[in-house]
Amino acid sequence: MNLPEMIIFDYGQTLVYEKPYDVLSGITSVLEHAIVNPDNVEAEELTAFANEIFAETVRYKSLSTIEIHNLNFQNYVYEYFGLEFDKSPLEIERLFENASSSADPTNNIESLLQLLHEKGIRTSVISNMSFSGPMLKERINNYIPNHNFEFILASSEYVYRKPDRRIFELALKKARLQPQQVWYCGDNVICDVDGSANCGIYPVWYKGSPGMINEGQPNNPCLEINDWSELIEILSKD
Repeated sequence: MNLPEMIIFDYGQTLVYEKPYDVLSGITSVLEHAIVNPDNVEAEELTAFANEIFAETVRYKSLSTIEIHNLNFQNYVYEYFGLEFDKSPLEIERLFENASSSADPTNNIESLLQLLHEKGIRTSVISNMSFSGPMLKERINNYIPNHNFEFILASSEYVYRKPDRRIFELALKKARLQPQQVWYCGDNVICDVDGSANCGIYPVWYKGSPGMINEGQPNNPCLEINDWSELIEILSKD
């Protein structure tokens, strides 16, 4: 097995185990910074409305490959109720995310990233993420501070989301590499394994996250990993 020039990683349930979102806690935190609330909307009502709108978006109907930026989503939800805040939209997004979500690095991911750095194998990230790119970078820097990712792509900033080949092709262009020089690691059969394989990238199916959803088998050959220690062992042989 030839070593890749670069390994690209998914974020959620791959680099980190993301725990279930607590939307109510996030919106409660946001409402603390409302300076105009003409309808006196409370967190529970706003949460129910946000969940309803969230379920209707194209992003979550079947497997859309077009991303909706969270700033557009939150603008609709908050302006619907005439809310105004003492924070910028990006700061409001950060308040919500920090109050509603938490994560832990997946087992042995930091050791793997260190090995890749020592071997001169470049690394980067592609994530299906409706939250802002700067937010994704903040979270990665928080949970995995000792990394050497060359770039971190959030689909929110680039229209396309996995499994669309265009988001993978963007990463290849940025890295100035051919598909056969790259591996992609992710937990999702459709978005990560088949998505990268359909672009000519070698897929590594990470199955070790507690939050992984059993989605059946991929349509393309791949390397299956249950713990990053297994990939460390494989790469250490070369």
